[in-house]
Formats: sequence, structure tokens, C-alpha cells
Amino acid sequence: MNSIARLHEEIEGLALPATRGGLARYLSRLARDVGADHYMLVDLTRESGADESQILASNWAYDTVRAVGIDTVKRIASAACTTFIGERPRLWTPSGEARSFLGATEADALEADGHREMASARIRAAGANCCVIFSAQLMRSIDAAALPGAQMALSYALSGLAASAPAAGGESPISDRERECLLWVSEGKTTDEVAVILGVSSNTVNSYVAHAIHKLSARNRAMAIATAIRTGLI
Repeated sequence: MNSIARLHEEIEGLALPATRGGLARYLSRLARDVGADHYMLVDLTRESGADESQILASNWAYDTVRAVGIDTVKRIASAACTTFIGERPRLWTPSGEARSFLGATEADALEADGHREMASARIRAAGANCCVIFSAQLMRSIDAAALPGAQMALSYALSGLAASAPAAGGESPISDRERECLLWVSEGKTTDEVAVILGVSSNTVNSYVAHAIHKLSARNRAMAIATAIRTGLI
């Protein structure tokens, strides 16, 4: 059985994610199946003419995200080493060809934090324009032959997630940004870490969380997170 067939067989029993929290767990499984230690999924969709790029799910260390920055991730997404569905995947290293589109500081930060072998792919699903990045601490760890299957599986997952999202018209009691903040806090991120991930100030994150707590009639963050999880908001 080839790598792609094996990957498809393994994920058949893995339910498609219905929430953003589920998406992180789904990505973690896909990363393990392709031999990667780290994953990052970024939504590059532009809305109303503004750049709304944001991290959807990631297990990168806080210091790495802060040192590299979302602009570097966007450069990776548009680089020649990043492939689309149907194209042959490519493995690359921060110390190799990536020096042509990464700054020395960013490349060194990636390698220092264990992102030595990398693969990146663009995914367009349900109106979203995303980039997924898999990376491994050791060279020759990522199975290039398994990457197309993971890319396709993630495309299906994003389409399913969009279909299960609350419909427009006020059905969701909290805003998208408030939901984002609760999601990252539920995964153990501090206010400062969430601020770096979302590209806003710490005060703004606290404001979003406070609004979510109020809207969900919760007494504190823990209760708001529990309510959001129970009602399928995150």
C-alpha cells in the first residue's frame, strides 16, 4: 500500500472537525501521519479589500511565532516551494533555498526551534485561501509521498468546517474575533501569546474575551470556554 492510500485509510475513521478546536486536533493527526512534528494553518483570505490573514491552528512555540511573524508565513505561502493540490510536493529547509524569501533572522529562528525540514501547501476550500505548513525537527522525517493525501484531507475538513459554521444572521452570540480568542485561551495560550497570534494588542485580546464572557452569561474565562465548547462555538 502506498503512502497516500495508507493515509486515506487511516483518516477514514477520524471524524471531520466540526469546530476550530477539532481542526487543531485533526491537523495534529495529519502532521503525525506525514512524519511532521509541527503544523501551522493560516487563512490568507482577503475580505473587503483588507488583508485579514490569521493563524487558524498551530502548535508552533510562542517565541517562534513572535520571531518569525505572520508576514514571513505569507512569504512562505507565495514562495515557489509552496505547492497547490495536484502539484508534486516539495520539501525545503530554512537554511537552503528559503534564504531567498526568508530573512536570515527568520530562517535562523525556524531552525533553532526545530523547524529544519519543511513542506508547505496552498489549499482553497469553501471560499477560504489557506496555507498549511508542516515541519520536522530531523531531516528526512517528512514523507513527501503522503503530503498530497494530507492536503486533500485538510481541504475536505475545511469545507466541512465551513458547512457546520453558524449561518449568518446573528445565530452566533459572539463575534469571530471573540471566538478566536476563546479558542486560543482554551488551548492554554496566554493573553500575550494570543495577541501575537492574532496580530493585536494584549488589551484588545482582554477586551474580546471580556465581551465573550458577558455575551455567554459566564462568570469567568473558564465558564465562557466551557459554554463555547458545549454549544459548539469552538
